[in-house]
Amino acid sequence: MTLYLKNARYLDSETLAFTNTDLAVDEGPKGGIKLIDKTPPLAERKPGDRVIDCRGKLVTRSFGCGHHHIYSALSRGMPPSPVTPTNFVEVLEQVWWRLDKCLDNDMTEASALIAAMGCAKRGVTFIIDHHAAPYSIRGSLETIAQAFERVGVGHLLCYEISDRDGQKITDDGLAEHDEYLGSGRHGLVGLHASFTVSDDTLKKSVDLAVKHKTGLHIHVAEAESDQQDCLKKHNMRVAQRLDKFGVLAQPHTILGHCVHLDEAEKKLVAESKAWVAQSCESNQNNNVGLTGYKWTPRVMLGVDGMHNDMIRSAQAAYMAGQHTEGISPSELYSRFRAVHKYLAAMDVPGDSANNLVIMDYPSPTPCGTDNFPGHFAFGFSSNDVETVIAQGKVIVENRRLVSEDEDSIIAYAQEQAGRLWAAMAK
Repeated sequence: MTLYLKNARYLDSETLAFTNTDLAVDEGPKGGIKLIDKTPPLAERKPGDRVIDCRGKLVTRSFGCGHHHIYSALSRGMPPSPVTPTNFVEVLEQVWWRLDKCLDNDMTEASALIAAMGCAKRGVTFIIDHHAAPYSIRGSLETIAQAFERVGVGHLLCYEISDRDGQKITDDGLAEHDEYLGSGRHGLVGLHASFTVSDDTLKKSVDLAVKHKTGLHIHVAEAESDQQDCLKKHNMRVAQRLDKFGVLAQPHTILGHCVHLDEAEKKLVAESKAWVAQSCESNQNNNVGLTGYKWTPRVMLGVDGMHNDMIRSAQAAYMAGQHTEGISPSELYSRFRAVHKYLAAMDVPGDSANNLVIMDYPSPTPCGTDNFPGHFAFGFSSNDVETVIAQGKVIVENRRLVSEDEDSIIAYAQEQAGRLWAAMAK
């Protein structure tokens, strides 16, 4: 099947060139697009072909998320923790670790569906996720994958292995990766953070990544406490420890946050193969500080479970970056699009050129190649996303999910949120 987009104002996401054109969009996980002079008439189209009249609206590549936590999707509005956290470790203990211990497979499925729907409606068609559910690990990655695929979004998944809940759960985390990656699924090997991972677990995780020819996905120096723990237990800083065990040498490794690296660590990471995922809103929410990222050529944007809106995440990064690194709108947009380079280098299906958004962006000022980054930084909104095409298929139309029943997903999420909150209250 071919999807034709007529009367499009197409924006090339790499060159920022605008073209008034029609497009032919191929279907499939590695499908492409062609700019054509005119959509073929009905007599020349094949059965199943479809035409959408864009009426001069902006058409461009859809978006990707470089670091998510869909397991947090049912937390919105939940009752406060019994003890008010006063530092980052207490935030983990009193909020997120209380939540993740209560998750079961149904809650994970609901979290994945509602997060995927939220992403899709905001133009995000690929999610790199970092899951946590220590008492419901086995089969969780496949559950998330299938939920994402029902909605129509691509994915690169992992589970955050940690020693914080005992040896059996550590072993379950390792086994879950081995089974999931061994089934032919694309993914990473996830770790929580240095301060909850022993040397033995770190070594086994790297060995697993080597076995499956993939990278690792780990939180790095999100708070200063991660560094303090590493210095106390291992007499080295976090990036040095990861380098010692081969984490930085693995292709496609993702280091989340990297807020509290010193200059030597920044140089070590910048000269490695690792990518850094920036999620400044989460850093602000957790009060761990902010930093700049111009020291590495490989940085992409994520949301860290805060929400599903990559345009919002990018604009927050721009505002924070005025203080930390003096980032320009052009640099911001390159960082926003860096996830595609990461996924292309990994040869992961589901993020090819046939992932597109049609945006209703009626700008009050001229918008062209020279000033587009300014429009992106100050004018764009996920509310402008009208239609979303994932792998050549329409999954959102007129701002409504069409790949699955939107109301059913919301009802299921509300049901499972109630179960989760009740379990947390016990």
